[in-house]
Amino acid sequence: MGADTQAKDEDGFIFLYSTFGSVADAERAAEALVKERLAACVNIHGQMRSVYEWKGAVEKEDEAAAFIKTRAALKGRVMARLRELHPYEVPAMLVLPIEGGNADYLEWARAQTVG
Repeated sequence: MGADTQAKDEDGFIFLYSTFGSVADAERAAEALVKERLAACVNIHGQMRSVYEWKGAVEKEDEAAAFIKTRAALKGRVMARLRELHPYEVPAMLVLPIEGGNADYLEWARAQTVG
Protein backbone atom coordinates (compact mmCIF):
# COMPACT_ATOMS: atom_id res chain seq x y z
CA MET A 1 0.00 0.00 0.00
CA GLY A 2 1.42 3.37 -1.00
CA ALA A 3 1.90 6.20 1.47
CA ASP A 4 -0.85 8.28 -0.21
CA THR A 5 -3.38 5.43 0.07
CA GLN A 6 -2.46 4.75 3.69
CA ALA A 7 -2.69 8.44 4.62
CA LYS A 8 -6.13 8.64 2.97
CA ASP A 9 -7.31 5.49 4.80
CA GLU A 10 -6.11 6.80 8.16
CA ASP A 11 -7.87 10.12 7.57
CA GLY A 12 -11.08 8.33 6.57
CA PHE A 13 -13.95 7.07 8.66
CA ILE A 14 -15.26 3.70 9.74
CA PHE A 15 -18.31 2.24 11.42
CA LEU A 16 -17.47 0.05 14.36
CA TYR A 17 -20.47 -2.29 14.76
CA SER A 18 -21.27 -3.82 18.13
CA THR A 19 -24.25 -5.41 19.87
CA PHE A 20 -25.45 -4.97 23.44
CA GLY A 21 -27.96 -6.71 25.69
CA SER A 22 -30.00 -3.54 26.04
CA VAL A 23 -30.41 -0.06 24.64
CA ALA A 24 -29.34 1.30 28.05
CA ASP A 25 -26.01 -0.58 27.88
CA ALA A 26 -25.45 0.68 24.33
CA GLU A 27 -26.26 4.25 25.40
CA ARG A 28 -23.80 4.13 28.30
CA ALA A 29 -20.99 3.04 25.98
CA ALA A 30 -22.04 5.53 23.30
CA GLU A 31 -22.11 8.44 25.73
CA ALA A 32 -18.61 7.62 27.00
CA LEU A 33 -17.18 7.31 23.48
CA VAL A 34 -18.73 10.61 22.37
CA LYS A 35 -17.70 12.49 25.54
CA GLU A 36 -14.15 11.17 25.17
CA ARG A 37 -14.18 12.30 21.51
CA LEU A 38 -13.48 8.78 20.29
CA ALA A 39 -16.72 8.76 18.26
CA ALA A 40 -18.48 11.52 16.39
CA CYS A 41 -21.86 9.81 16.69
CA VAL A 42 -23.31 6.43 17.67
CA ASN A 43 -26.53 5.16 16.13
CA ILE A 44 -28.36 2.67 18.35
CA HIS A 45 -30.98 0.34 16.94
CA GLY A 46 -33.10 -1.56 19.45
CA GLN A 47 -35.61 -4.36 19.04
CA MET A 48 -33.21 -6.74 17.35
CA ARG A 49 -33.27 -10.50 17.92
CA SER A 50 -30.00 -12.46 17.84
CA VAL A 51 -29.65 -16.23 17.55
CA TYR A 52 -26.21 -17.69 18.22
CA GLU A 53 -24.41 -20.58 19.87
CA TRP A 54 -22.68 -19.86 23.16
CA LYS A 55 -20.94 -22.47 25.30
CA GLY A 56 -22.70 -25.34 23.53
CA ALA A 57 -26.25 -23.98 23.63
CA VAL A 58 -28.25 -22.09 21.05
CA GLU A 59 -29.26 -18.75 22.56
CA LYS A 60 -32.01 -16.34 21.48
CA GLU A 61 -31.71 -12.86 22.94
CA ASP A 62 -33.03 -9.38 22.38
CA GLU A 63 -30.18 -7.02 21.62
CA ALA A 64 -29.46 -3.49 20.49
CA ALA A 65 -27.02 -2.76 17.67
CA ALA A 66 -24.65 0.19 17.80
CA PHE A 67 -22.95 1.78 14.79
CA ILE A 68 -20.06 3.84 16.09
CA LYS A 69 -18.81 6.49 13.62
CA THR A 70 -15.15 7.28 14.11
CA ARG A 71 -11.90 7.97 12.30
CA ALA A 72 -10.05 4.96 10.92
CA ALA A 73 -6.94 6.19 12.75
CA LEU A 74 -8.78 5.81 16.10
CA LYS A 75 -9.88 2.22 15.48
CA GLY A 76 -7.50 0.65 18.01
CA ARG A 77 -8.28 3.19 20.75
CA VAL A 78 -12.02 2.91 20.21
CA MET A 79 -11.94 -0.90 20.29
CA ALA A 80 -9.83 -0.91 23.48
CA ARG A 81 -12.18 1.55 25.19
CA LEU A 82 -15.29 -0.28 23.98
CA ARG A 83 -13.92 -3.53 25.44
CA GLU A 84 -13.60 -1.76 28.83
CA LEU A 85 -17.15 -0.39 28.60
CA HIS A 86 -18.84 -3.47 27.18
CA PRO A 87 -20.78 -5.82 29.49
CA TYR A 88 -20.25 -8.91 27.28
CA GLU A 89 -17.45 -11.40 27.89
CA VAL A 90 -16.78 -11.53 24.14
CA PRO A 91 -18.24 -8.40 22.53
CA ALA A 92 -18.81 -8.19 18.79
CA MET A 93 -16.64 -5.42 17.42
CA LEU A 94 -16.62 -5.38 13.63
CA VAL A 95 -15.02 -2.66 11.52
CA LEU A 96 -16.99 -1.59 8.45
CA PRO A 97 -15.37 0.86 6.02
CA ILE A 98 -17.06 4.09 5.00
CA GLU A 99 -16.07 4.74 1.42
CA GLY A 100 -17.31 8.30 1.23
CA GLY A 101 -20.12 10.60 2.17
CA ASN A 102 -21.47 14.09 2.50
CA ALA A 103 -18.41 16.37 2.73
CA ASP A 104 -19.85 18.75 5.33
CA TYR A 105 -21.00 15.83 7.50
CA LEU A 106 -17.52 14.28 7.32
CA GLU A 107 -15.98 17.65 8.18
CA TRP A 108 -18.25 17.84 11.25
CA ALA A 109 -17.38 14.25 12.22
CA ARG A 110 -13.65 14.99 11.88
CA ALA A 111 -14.04 17.98 14.22
CA GLN A 112 -15.85 15.81 16.80
CA THR A 113 -13.11 13.20 17.06
CA VAL A 114 -9.58 13.33 18.41
CA GLY A 115 -7.13 13.51 15.54
